[in-house]
Amino acid sequence: MKLTTKLLSFSLLSLIILSGCKAQTRLGSTEKTFTKKEADTAFDSFHNHYYNTRSGVYQTSIQNSKRAAIWTQAIFWDIAMNAYKRTGYNRYRKTIDDIFEGAAKEYDNYNWDNDKEWFIYDDIMWWVISLARAHEITGDKKYLELSESGFDRVWNGSRIVGDDGSYDKEKGGMRWGWKPHQRNGKMACINFPTVIGAMTLHNITGKQSYFDKAAEIYDWARNTLFDPIRGRIADHKNDRGRNPDWTTHLYNQATFIGAGVMLYNKTGEKKYLDDAVLAANYVRDSMCDENGLLPFENGIEQGIYCAIFAQYIIRLIEDGQQTQYLSWMHENIRAAWNNRDRNRTLTFKNFSQPCPSGDIEVYDASGCVALMQVMPKKITQNNSK
Repeated sequence: MKLTTKLLSFSLLSLIILSGCKAQTRLGSTEKTFTKKEADTAFDSFHNHYYNTRSGVYQTSIQNSKRAAIWTQAIFWDIAMNAYKRTGYNRYRKTIDDIFEGAAKEYDNYNWDNDKEWFIYDDIMWWVISLARAHEITGDKKYLELSESGFDRVWNGSRIVGDDGSYDKEKGGMRWGWKPHQRNGKMACINFPTVIGAMTLHNITGKQSYFDKAAEIYDWARNTLFDPIRGRIADHKNDRGRNPDWTTHLYNQATFIGAGVMLYNKTGEKKYLDDAVLAANYVRDSMCDENGLLPFENGIEQGIYCAIFAQYIIRLIEDGQQTQYLSWMHENIRAAWNNRDRNRTLTFKNFSQPCPSGDIEVYDASGCVALMQVMPKKITQNNSK
């Protein structure tokens, strides 16, 4: 009887150990998901197919040389900067300068008062963030000067354009645009990027005013656009409407995560980190497919949402020390990379399907590339939170 009990106990213990090993292999061993060379290849192929050397900015698709949307150029610049941070390659350092100079030529030398090129607040704010990051990486003051002047343009408005800024002094929050039909919309895509832009500038300059603005906008936007039970982010709230529009988009979840992590890093207040974790969990548990693959959308320019998510989920993983999301991100990279177009080495926004062989828009090819530039090649920890 005792021998039978011991054998049974040993069998159960073995099963537990084996199950644990299986989970560790699936969720986070030190096995590489991708190599440094593959990350290089992913970026090089993306850049070579879409960067237009004549204009100096990224074009809409492989076959359409028209420039891609102005706000997305900043996100593509982020990808290039992350490639440089990952490798230290001189050629990627040159790419940073090339993209900046190309955009200067295309967009009136970053003249924020040109409302034909810059026609909505969030288009400027995405560039404010990327310009500040370029300063952090290169130390070049011109990037910081443009970032600060762009932030001021968004916050306070323009005498030339004739608007008083995105910030609503009376009702709080950030307006989407300066044209009459845009003034009532308080979009997530301007509010949370404003927090990120302000915090990035605060970290660089030490100016308290940037932190104060970030904290105020975060509080307003969290109270207005965040579901504290489920972790979802509303697309917008119209001042004339009673309730926000609870349509969720991956990039809004992303910037909310980034805003929360940056405020947590500064203040040490766990409430910000808890918000970011809840928003990340909503993406993983409610927005992904049954295999945990990130959602994608087919609307205009929406293929870039995953690239924005890459930029901020890594901050939650590294700065917030939430390593439980690593295996999830690696599973997405593995799926997208396995489904790449092996002739062109391009990936597609639908990670579960083979990359199409025809023309592909630049937005739709950016997600996996962005993830590969920021994620570590190995999953070295397994956090079950």
